[in-house]
Amino acid sequence: MFDWGSLLKPGPCFIGVLNCTPDSFSDGGRFVEPALAFEHAHRLLLDGAKVIDVGAESTRPGAQPIDEPEEWERLKKILPLLRQELPPDTLLSIDTRHVMTAQRAIDLGVHILNDVTGFSDPKMLSLLRDKSIGAIAMRSTMIDNTLSMPPYSDPRSEGSKKIEEFLNLTLRLKAASVTSQQCLMDIGFGFGTTYLEDAALWEYLIHRQMDLPWPYERLCVGISRKRFLAWRFQQPNLPSQQRDLLTREAVSTLIGKGYQFFRVHTVPRYS
Repeated sequence: MFDWGSLLKPGPCFIGVLNCTPDSFSDGGRFVEPALAFEHAHRLLLDGAKVIDVGAESTRPGAQPIDEPEEWERLKKILPLLRQELPPDTLLSIDTRHVMTAQRAIDLGVHILNDVTGFSDPKMLSLLRDKSIGAIAMRSTMIDNTLSMPPYSDPRSEGSKKIEEFLNLTLRLKAASVTSQQCLMDIGFGFGTTYLEDAALWEYLIHRQMDLPWPYERLCVGISRKRFLAWRFQQPNLPSQQRDLLTREAVSTLIGKGYQFFRVHTVPRYS
């Protein structure tokens, strides 16, 4: 049976991002070749990541969705290489919303499904009946099977709707008998949100963690290099790859509040 708690000895748990995409917001195009993908995954492990999260579909603002065959075409050489060449106890996660990709990844020995649509597809959700599979379920805003990305500076927005979306996600998975032992929840910074909505989500994590409908120790915070950090620190034009220091400060604050799982592009170092 999969148990996220086993990864907290010692904690926290950093989940390293491996984007095998040509167009991700942070490092698109850098790791599409299998050898480069392996090299980066190995570096993340050496730096302290406990999970490698592999994705082949970009979810940056304005990215075009891809279908399952194209997604698998990007993964079919990389996943076997990682499974064969990384240490045998390495935990691999697949970042996908497509059930065919998820099942093929499981067949190759991937341990965790990370679904940015929160397992809204019943076929994806059914894969979690296998309790040996871990999961990360994210809140996001979908319109016609496409991630909604409103103008980030929209002054009319506020966060209550996004918080409600997150609450509804947790209730839906609880109703499907998914537990916090098996599944982490991701509140979804930057996914269908404006700056004001991201700010409301941040304040909710910082000041209302005891109100969360899921144990806050089993939240995965995916704030690494997000636009919200640049705006929050009044550096809105700061390029994504120059946001690692801001990521470190945010992660440090959240660790101080008891959060333990973080999806990151580089593993923060603490003195």
